[in-house]
Amino acid sequence: MVSSRLLFFLSAIFLLTAQAVAQTADFLYHFCLNDNGNYTANSTYERNLNHLLSSFSSNTEIDYGFYNSSYGQNSDQVSAIGLCRGDVNPDDCRGCLNISTSLLKQHCPNQKEAIGWFDHCMLRYSNRSILGVEENSPSFYMWNTNNVSANYDQFKDDLRKLLESLRSEAVAGGSLRKFAAGNATAPNFQTLYALVQCTPDLSELECNNCLAGAFQDIPNCCDGKQGGRVISPSCSTIFDVYQFYNSTAATSPPSSPVAPPVSPPVSPPPPLTNTNTTKGGSKILKVTIVAIVAPIVVSVVPFLLG
Repeated sequence: MVSSRLLFFLSAIFLLTAQAVAQTADFLYHFCLNDNGNYTANSTYERNLNHLLSSFSSNTEIDYGFYNSSYGQNSDQVSAIGLCRGDVNPDDCRGCLNISTSLLKQHCPNQKEAIGWFDHCMLRYSNRSILGVEENSPSFYMWNTNNVSANYDQFKDDLRKLLESLRSEAVAGGSLRKFAAGNATAPNFQTLYALVQCTPDLSELECNNCLAGAFQDIPNCCDGKQGGRVISPSCSTIFDVYQFYNSTAATSPPSSPVAPPVSPPVSPPPPLTNTNTTKGGSKILKVTIVAIVAPIVVSVVPFLLG
């Protein structure tokens, strides 16, 4: 009897742990921004935030991966942006935003402004207007731990040409999607894959400037590495020697004719003051998994002992 009970609850722990890992496996990084203040539990601001974020994951009319809106009035108004990677299908996009809504609020439980990145989507919200504003911070880096083994100068030149070509394509995108992905031949019989994306609310000039800044940051994080990421609120750049994106979906243009309506901003947006650049994201992943799994283990152990 004891063995059966133990086996049952160990299986339950394993299942719940697997679900927790699946939900957090691609949670890359987040920032809780304190400069714009905090909100209290059950306040009007929190209700407006919950309403706005739930509308993103439940909206089945948008199929191009860009959600933006605002809700509320005066000091309780919330603005939010949800952006999925250009190669992600609509169902997976909404699923990613749904999970990111829950986890971002867990990590930033009362900050009025926060931003979080998954592998397939980004979610940010604030009590100020953030639509149509180029913002390069806060940002973070990630990189492939493997080094380029030989012909690094040629590798850098091939990467530069590929990124420049993709930047031109992404910048020329419309108000629904500014995204491009592609590949090029690299030294040592390798293929180099890359992806660039801007939030489509940016102008062509703003998107071009944001990606140019990201390209300049690549040596700071990923010099000599086979792959890397430079991620900011307004744009992202990813490259590696394996195909990490869906090439079929990446070439499919969005079909929706217009972008969703957005409420007019209440006041001109102030600049972000948090300009620290943070490298890597593995610590966030480990903390998230422990935070979800630990309560499960704590609740089951006493029952087993009884």
